[in-house]
Amino acid sequence: MTPPTTPDADAESEELPAFKIEPARSSRSSCKACRRKIAKDSLRLGVLIEGPFGAGYLWFHINCAAKRRPEDLEQAYALEAWPAGCEVPDIESLRQLADKAAQEKQTRKEPPYGEVAPSGRSKCKQCGEPIEKDSVRVVLLREVRFYNQVRSGPINIHPGCVQAALDAEDNATELEDFEARFRRQTEGLEPARVDATLAEIGPVE
Repeated sequence: MTPPTTPDADAESEELPAFKIEPARSSRSSCKACRRKIAKDSLRLGVLIEGPFGAGYLWFHINCAAKRRPEDLEQAYALEAWPAGCEVPDIESLRQLADKAAQEKQTRKEPPYGEVAPSGRSKCKQCGEPIEKDSVRVVLLREVRFYNQVRSGPINIHPGCVQAALDAEDNATELEDFEARFRRQTEGLEPARVDATLAEIGPVE
């Protein structure tokens, strides 16, 4: 069987525009921001990338693009990158979503920090074992690669697994001033519990 030449079967033309906004032709594509399926006929933003099998599109729900890829969405609107007759949302409404997402990002805690596990459903991304409910879990950053793009995302770790996670090749958590940043960014834990968690983690160098 001949391997696909693009990351998305919809991208068939050799001359592909950098951006496109269109109704989804099927329900096969997934939004690269929220990871959910994009329903057939719902609007999606395509961002052209160069993948291992050639050029193709990363697809996003329009609202997800506004929150996670506002610069790309602005360029797509500037280029009017949609087919004739396609109805698109007013750009101002999407800018409001982008502004709200930016404000939320500013108030979001930046790893590393500790928090109480609200349930026993989460697993340590280092050892794969469950994290017990009401125990302290440490949130770190880990690199996520998609084709030629590299991003960082939060992961939950047992305190005793932190050193191994920090030594991993895909670690994206800065080591400098780890303890000071952990104390500063950890909220809702008693000082004694923060001290105990740091003692279990051990010195970070």
